[in-house]
Amino acid sequence: MNLPNLLTLSRIPLMVIVVALLHPWNGQAIPWTWTIALVVFLFGALTDWLDGWLARRMGQVSDFGKFMDALVDKIFTMGTFVSLLALGVVGLWALFPILLILSREFLITGLRLVAAAQGKTLAAEKAGKVKTVMQITSICLYIAHGAIQNDLSKVKSWSGLSDWAGILNQSAQLTLIFACVLTVYSGCNYLIKYWSVFTGRESQD
Repeated sequence: MNLPNLLTLSRIPLMVIVVALLHPWNGQAIPWTWTIALVVFLFGALTDWLDGWLARRMGQVSDFGKFMDALVDKIFTMGTFVSLLALGVVGLWALFPILLILSREFLITGLRLVAAAQGKTLAAEKAGKVKTVMQITSICLYIAHGAIQNDLSKVKSWSGLSDWAGILNQSAQLTLIFACVLTVYSGCNYLIKYWSVFTGRESQD
């Protein structure tokens, strides 16, 4: 197991740590856990770029790395989204877009598994990478909103940041909607491009 692959797989325990930090105990958030969760999540998001950069720099690009990078991205973002929904951080209105995103991710993962059974590796498309960035941005905004409300607003010198909480919350909601649209769009493009993998026939293009 090389370093890039270890960084890729590290996003799964990092996601679990983030969720554990956001979980309230006795009905109340533990001081500064939201801020720590934001830092941990940002570090996990950074590894999404770092693992690919290291793999190319060290000449360790592999089919396993490409497949796991795409799969772990889905676990990292969707696991956090579902947890935010369960914890009430994200409103119930977001259930529909999150389910749409989750359905798309399962479908594309299934497509990659079918391709792997045929000896093919389907790398992530550019649109798919952009939608991952938008999903991560939305999650960061939601956690940052909670960090201001639960942690930073209690610090006297930073109390003015509370005015930004509403802006961050609205930005997080808009980003989630945009991420949902982009996710569905990229998923449709992916299915059209690789439909021959499902049918077992080579594309006529």
